[in-house]
Amino acid sequence: MLNIEKELKKFTLSAFEELFDQKIEEDLLNFQPTRKEFEGSHTLVCFPLGRFSKLNPEQTGEKLGSYLKEKTSLVANYNVVKGFLNLSISDAIWIQLAADIYSTSSYGFKKPDGREVMVEYSSPNTNKPLHLGHLRNNFLGYSVSEILKANGNTVHKVQIINDRGIHICKSMVAWQKFGEGETPESAGMKGDKLVGKYYVIFDQKYKEQIKALVEEGKAQEEAEKIAPIMLEAQEMLLKWEQNEAEVVALWEKMNSWVYKGFDATYRTMGVDFDKLYYESQTYSLGKQEVLKALDQGLLFKKEDGSIWIDLKEEGLDEKLLLRKDGTSVYMTQDIGTAILRYRDFPSISQQIYTVGNEQEYHFKVLFTILDKMGYEWAKSCYHLAYGMVDLPSGKMKSREGTVVDADDLMQDMFDTARQRTDELGKIEGFTSEEAEKLYKDLGLGALKYYLLRVDPVKRMLFNPEESIDFQGNTGPFIQYVHARICALLRKAKQLGVTPEVSTDLNQLEPSELFVMNLLQDFPSKIEEAANAYAPSVIANYVYELAKAYNRFYSEVSIFNEEDKAALAFRIAFSEMVARVIKASMQLLGINVPEKM
Repeated sequence: MLNIEKELKKFTLSAFEELFDQKIEEDLLNFQPTRKEFEGSHTLVCFPLGRFSKLNPEQTGEKLGSYLKEKTSLVANYNVVKGFLNLSISDAIWIQLAADIYSTSSYGFKKPDGREVMVEYSSPNTNKPLHLGHLRNNFLGYSVSEILKANGNTVHKVQIINDRGIHICKSMVAWQKFGEGETPESAGMKGDKLVGKYYVIFDQKYKEQIKALVEEGKAQEEAEKIAPIMLEAQEMLLKWEQNEAEVVALWEKMNSWVYKGFDATYRTMGVDFDKLYYESQTYSLGKQEVLKALDQGLLFKKEDGSIWIDLKEEGLDEKLLLRKDGTSVYMTQDIGTAILRYRDFPSISQQIYTVGNEQEYHFKVLFTILDKMGYEWAKSCYHLAYGMVDLPSGKMKSREGTVVDADDLMQDMFDTARQRTDELGKIEGFTSEEAEKLYKDLGLGALKYYLLRVDPVKRMLFNPEESIDFQGNTGPFIQYVHARICALLRKAKQLGVTPEVSTDLNQLEPSELFVMNLLQDFPSKIEEAANAYAPSVIANYVYELAKAYNRFYSEVSIFNEEDKAALAFRIAFSEMVARVIKASMQLLGINVPEKM
């Protein structure tokens, strides 16, 4: 396929040899998109080139521009602005590129290059349902996986389910003491929500007991340690690790409720996994590795029997790896999980952990420990950190039961989509099933797009009302543009217009050229997004593409075109835009409707 930038670089290198008798490295040629206020599509930065041309940047640009226009069919015109050479590519070249794109079924996507990576995301605790933070996590991890695939990687999507530990035992103790045999069926609740309810109850009872102990004269810190319900949870954790049958049976029952709830939520989200890992199956391997490292002298044991690692030389701190009673901590489990994954998938070159940025220190410590244990692959592990998500109403606290539930938020989005769509009359002629699917596609598309359009590292405010607007930088706007193009393609078919990119066509409209310039960027945008692990690159790209096509649509009366070659091109051109919009949105995990 024609690569305009590659061709420009080739001719510019020739220009240096011919004009200045200089052979320069291709890396010195920095081409950028031309700024909107200037004419052209490709801009060469001339400042670093003066030492070879022996001219100032403006003179260098003039010489190069004149050469490219005269010697190649690539450049139709040029202008130089303060050392920047802006190049206008000839319409014939854009038409050739359009023909290449139109005939390529998987435009922008690379063939598998043999590199394997693993992406971890979601990784919930089994003591509560998924919440708004999990939505950003899941959408980000899934989208990064799809983008890496599109960039030629083989991707294994996994999660670690945190199904053991003190937090699980808190829900178990509360259900045992106050549940009176309640089940998801008897309560009419999803299993994850029922277990989450008892996590909240535990916290309420715990606070009541602390308050009573403080009133009896105990210090706050001591009251927190000796509150009876917390001691029961700690006792239950010990019994679980000792494999006591009654505790394990309760744990299995309550976790099974949660898994059914999670599965339903994941189906609604539209995310999936290739393999599931469970903390209950990996923590013991972590403990073995910790004890082995202790024998090797990499760790030390304190007087109370707890096991630690000293990372002060690495600029970190001392880190607990096994408690004094022998129970493991999160770090222990993460050590075991990482090692197990490389045993299961020995060909992976990288593990990517999609986890909130509040865990940055945790992952620095984890990767350092694994490196000190002798695992070379630890150096390539990567923490894909992302910022918290707030709602206009404020932050979320799961222990207090004020979490924004993922199921509830998604349902709210579907309901809002229904209301907005009905108000705008965008479902005329739809069956009830088609309408329901549209509401879900719009609601979920609005939610995913809004969360993914922001750079992952940034903390963000999610505004549900703003996200589902049909105007502006939103998922529904992009979905609407796609549906509009599909309607246009249906009309063309009815009129018997066959889409075609013909060499008989010799001129494009300015708005067509602008869109073509964006279309040619799609492969590089996938590469950029993959290298930065940033779906926001794709989100903002597809918005610019949809916006540019919308301008073309408003400026050019497609079906009033009398030139048959121009009409056939515009239908093919529209189809190309629809394909790239659809492919871009699929990389974000978003469906685009064909009518609305």
